Amino acid sequence: MFLNAMLNKKTVMPTAETALPGRQTPIVGPLAHFVSGKPLQGPYPDGFKTVYFGMGCFWGAERLLWNTPGVWVTAAGYQGGFTPNPTYEETCTGQTGHTEVVKVVYDPMKISLEALLKIFFEAHDPTQGMRQGNDIGSTYRSAIYVESDEDLAIALQAKDAFQSALNAAGHHDAITTEIAPAGAFYYAEDYHQQYLAKNPRGYCGLRGTGVSCPIG
Repeated sequence: MFLNAMLNKKTVMPTAETALPGRQTPIVGPLAHFVSGKPLQGPYPDGFKTVYFGMGCFWGAERLLWNTPGVWVTAAGYQGGFTPNPTYEETCTGQTGHTEVVKVVYDPMKISLEALLKIFFEAHDPTQGMRQGNDIGSTYRSAIYVESDEDLAIALQAKDAFQSALNAAGHHDAITTEIAPAGAFYYAEDYHQQYLAKNPRGYCGLRGTGVSCPIG
């Protein structure tokens, strides 16, 4: 009974009223990318764009994205919830409303949003709701957060295109990816940043469906 109650708590989104209170002071200061040395919190080059991807555990997702040509810098963090400046332990309770995401700063002259969305949809299973594989909870839900109406429209079109591809391949579960304008992004603790560069044998939960996304 206790285990079921804990799992239910982790997979049901809190409200602004029931979420953990958090704190006003950020728990993470300015950081440099462990691999490239670039600033995680900016400043970023003029003309570069940002998108945020939740693909389950952010460790493997971030490694995939920092190795993508055209991506300038990545950072692990928490987004889509209510609690200000949450800790990792707080997000894991499911009571902050956040999901683990990767902040992706990219050069649109070298890689398009469509190409990034193709990577996003193919690298994980976006139909699993409040989980990704054996990782269970709202903190592992699939999500795309964007910074403009134009990017929002592109992301929604990509979702529809991939849903059609999934259906054609015999996968009939609906995509549950949360697609929305970007709200507050909170940087994860230093030990989570570029985790798999610091711990090459660490856990990577990325598992795709094997279906190609017809965009990008």
